[in-house]
Amino acid sequence: MNMTLNTDCQGYRSEKGFTLIEGMLASVILAVGLFGLSGMQGIALVKNVDANELTRMTTLASDMMERIQFNRRNAVAYNGIDTQSVTNCSGISATTQPMAAGDCLLWDSLVDGTQFENVRGLVTVSAVKAPTSLNQRDITVTITWVGSVKSEQTVKRSRTLTLQRVVAPE
Repeated sequence: MNMTLNTDCQGYRSEKGFTLIEGMLASVILAVGLFGLSGMQGIALVKNVDANELTRMTTLASDMMERIQFNRRNAVAYNGIDTQSVTNCSGISATTQPMAAGDCLLWDSLVDGTQFENVRGLVTVSAVKAPTSLNQRDITVTITWVGSVKSEQTVKRSRTLTLQRVVAPE
């Protein structure tokens, strides 16, 4: 039996595949993409916290604005409501303005119940605007608080939300 050993490597040279350098380059590109995604995840988390705070405060301010709109004939009774004032709602007569007094107490408890740092709700009602025959007033509801941005270090920053509306009795 005559056996010949094929020492010719021509059959292997025609096969193509990935070299070690190509594999390492693909790994580097994948790693850069994953680092970019992880950085975006951190930013998205911070923005999500900001959006949550802003949504909660917008809901509170809208609620107060709607209460004033509902009781627009007595809108001036809401002037000067300040949730950080000790005499916040005592200036509103519960006998002559029961709805405004109740709204003040409710809003005070809702604002304080947010548990945000240095949270304050303020309502201002302007004098009658021209033309005075329409009896229109500017209503401004402002909420301020200290929000926090959590990253490597917690950063505190002042935040303010202001809603304005012109209200006129029917």
